[in-house]
Amino acid sequence: MFLAKEATSLSQCGVEREGVFMLLCKKIKLDLSEQDMATLEFMQGKCRGLYNWWVMKLRDGEKWRFNACKKTLAESRAHDPELNQVYGKLLAEVYYRLDGAMRAFFRRVANGETPGFPRVRPRHGFFTLCYPAMYLTLEGNTLILPTGGKGKHKRFPAIRAHLTELPPEGFREVAISRDGRGNYYASFSYREPEQAKRDGNTVAFDLGIKTLATGVTQEGRIYHIGGFKGSRWYNKQLDRLRSKRGKCKKKSRRYLHLSKVYKRVSQRKRNKQRDSLHKASHLIARRLVERTVVVGDLSQRQMVMKEHQERNRTLNRAVYNDWGLYAFVQMLTYKCQLYGKGLQFVDERNTSKQCSGCGNLHAMPLWKRTYQCAECGLVMDRDENSAHNILTRFLARRGPYTQARPECDVLQATQSGVEVMGTSCEGQVQQLNLFEG
Repeated sequence: MFLAKEATSLSQCGVEREGVFMLLCKKIKLDLSEQDMATLEFMQGKCRGLYNWWVMKLRDGEKWRFNACKKTLAESRAHDPELNQVYGKLLAEVYYRLDGAMRAFFRRVANGETPGFPRVRPRHGFFTLCYPAMYLTLEGNTLILPTGGKGKHKRFPAIRAHLTELPPEGFREVAISRDGRGNYYASFSYREPEQAKRDGNTVAFDLGIKTLATGVTQEGRIYHIGGFKGSRWYNKQLDRLRSKRGKCKKKSRRYLHLSKVYKRVSQRKRNKQRDSLHKASHLIARRLVERTVVVGDLSQRQMVMKEHQERNRTLNRAVYNDWGLYAFVQMLTYKCQLYGKGLQFVDERNTSKQCSGCGNLHAMPLWKRTYQCAECGLVMDRDENSAHNILTRFLARRGPYTQARPECDVLQATQSGVEVMGTSCEGQVQQLNLFEG
């Protein structure tokens, strides 16, 4: 996420404001020939080798000075003449990327955090190639990527990549990547004006495992937003593939085949999970009428504490791998900023244990999904009760308020988890479908 101040412009919502732009990215699949794919693999392999070579030198005690180290590129070209076949801007990007990693390392050391020294990039991973837009040529739906070498010493011709979608106008940089299934993509970075913020109602969301987000508004309307529903099926398939691969001899034909299948299934699971998170965050930031979004400051470590050891293995997998709560919060952060909504974080300690009616605390293990208060007799879903408490804590910052009525109709999440029904106490029904524009 990147912000830039420029001249006054007209935002999407029609409100004129100081031109604040956000840097976004659009990922488009590429259609390449076998020769072009081999060229990309060659260039990314050389860039990865140069990066790893410098990481190993730094591990051995070499001091990192960006300008001095960047000047040694000519010596590296003389040592390895194949580097001349790589586009020069890609080789320069290696030094900039390593400089960013070293700056982050020194910053963490200064702050007393875990240092995290730059690591060696593995061979099976694709080293992303970043092209500045001014050196690229776009002919219709074909993107021409330059390669290294000149004249009779030029080994690889320019890469002609056919785009499956139209790229955004005025893109600034293009990053070439490859996924686990062997497909190549071009990520175009472009600027989008932010919408002006307006005052409005507030909605508070509680993030969880069974339901991705459960929200409640000041009027008492409740939202249930489901997440990715196929994680258990994919986990079973991945476990089966790992079990079969573990019985094979390493580097055998069957071992390599099962490894490719495992990467393909894992990539499909990640794509569906990320698509679900994007749709859910888009619904909250774009489709809901409330202008202020309040989210509990969720700690994933608290969700897998020792007091929840009864299903620890399944719980760890669900929290860290399947739901992607941190990625969802990051998506929600930049989308709320883009569409002119305010995003606030509230400490959600004891929000599931505290009764939203009387304020008493009750023990609530994770297997207990319904909150029943022994003091006031309140019966409510635990996520809805937590959302009410988050909303109450946020409104308490702003002074006197009218507490939302806790007795509302319960929303029914669909099986796909991408369609949300919102029902208010007066019977007003609002249907929000994520597949609509």
